[in-house]
Amino acid sequence: MSNESAISYNLEKLKPGEKKQIDILMLIEPTPSKMADIEEQIERIRKIDLNSEYTKTKNYWRKYLKTHDKLKLKEPENAYEERLLDIYYRTILLLPLYVNAETGGIIASPEIDDNFTKCGRYCYTWPRDAVFITKAMDVLGMTGEVDKFYKVFCKQTQSKNGMWEQRFFSDMRLAPCWGYQIDETASVIYGVYSHFEYTKDEKFLKDVLPMCEKAIDFLKRYVKDIFENTNKYHISYDLWEMCEGIHMYSMASIYAAFESMLKIYKQLGKNVSNFENNRLKNEKIEKSKLEIEKLQTEVKKYINENMVDKASNSYVRNLNDKKTDISLLGCVVPFKVFTPKEKKVLNTVEKINLNLRTYTGGFKRFEGDHYMNGNPWPIANMWMTLYYLENGERTKAKETFDFVIKTASKLNFLGEQVDNKTLKANWVIALGWSHAMFILVLEKMLKNK
Repeated sequence: MSNESAISYNLEKLKPGEKKQIDILMLIEPTPSKMADIEEQIERIRKIDLNSEYTKTKNYWRKYLKTHDKLKLKEPENAYEERLLDIYYRTILLLPLYVNAETGGIIASPEIDDNFTKCGRYCYTWPRDAVFITKAMDVLGMTGEVDKFYKVFCKQTQSKNGMWEQRFFSDMRLAPCWGYQIDETASVIYGVYSHFEYTKDEKFLKDVLPMCEKAIDFLKRYVKDIFENTNKYHISYDLWEMCEGIHMYSMASIYAAFESMLKIYKQLGKNVSNFENNRLKNEKIEKSKLEIEKLQTEVKKYINENMVDKASNSYVRNLNDKKTDISLLGCVVPFKVFTPKEKKVLNTVEKINLNLRTYTGGFKRFEGDHYMNGNPWPIANMWMTLYYLENGERTKAKETFDFVIKTASKLNFLGEQVDNKTLKANWVIALGWSHAMFILVLEKMLKNK
């Protein structure tokens, strides 16, 4: 009746300097088994040649690493470059472990808070996080996994009205939610075309076209509701899941989704056979394109008229407060609503440096962030890095990126946060989004050489 137990192993006597090895195997099953079945499993396991299995496993991952080493970083010449290469290799080995092989669902990270002591748990699939991860996986040549995410997971989890809920279990079941985030829906459409840009697989675009059109129709209704102030749709949470309202990042993601949809139509329209002899389909597409173009223009106009702090001539994160937020950079990277050198963008970046940069060189998510002591986030630093690269400022880009390299864990994992006092990875360690941003930064650095 004890809730504590132990197993002892007799290693006999150990002589000075002597080493002995003991192999312990654990069998994990979802439901209790009959004793006869357990004993049968034990006998099967006893016959396994562990050295052979170890060698097979090691060879498998070495081959996997070689196959997906698409960026081909140069041989390191110093400790910094060696650390960067180690994080790169660690990321290649890490990301496939987050993918549900049957459904294509991609978790945000391994679970670190099963008992909900400090958060709502992390071992779920957020469509937005997964889209960032799929972009990194495309860079690394993991296109089959990305295909499955969009063609299986996204198709099966899309609501009838065209949207995606906040988060899901990786097996496609709906997970506990406390609202919805409109950027989840917009991100999927953006991600679809981004995937096509790597694969050039027109068949993929055609396969997911109905899913994208349903999502775009939902986004059309959502922004019309904002513009017309009809209050048919409940306001959305921001990407940090802390504020409800109308947000810059959300609007920028919708702008990018509209742009992606126009590109999808243009790409499929190049091949006459895609819609050949389907007059109604062609008419519907042309009508939708005109509507999308109009709404896209209105989204940009809405941002410039409603999401600007006139005193500083800079952008604000939502309609409710003027707090500086790293996600404001989303309007430039990745969503390209504005160019990096526009005056209001430059002023916004200046405010980010004034209000979010800590004395260690790490950037916080937003002013007044108190989650887990309000530490810097590697994704915030890498967002700044991507912006600086977009703006041609390589020295500043390296400076913001160096913080990420020096604060990785001893095993080369990137955390959700960095303890600002110790400069060690903190809270969630091996966050998928962090590792994805790392790959996107490396890709951009190599392209911008």
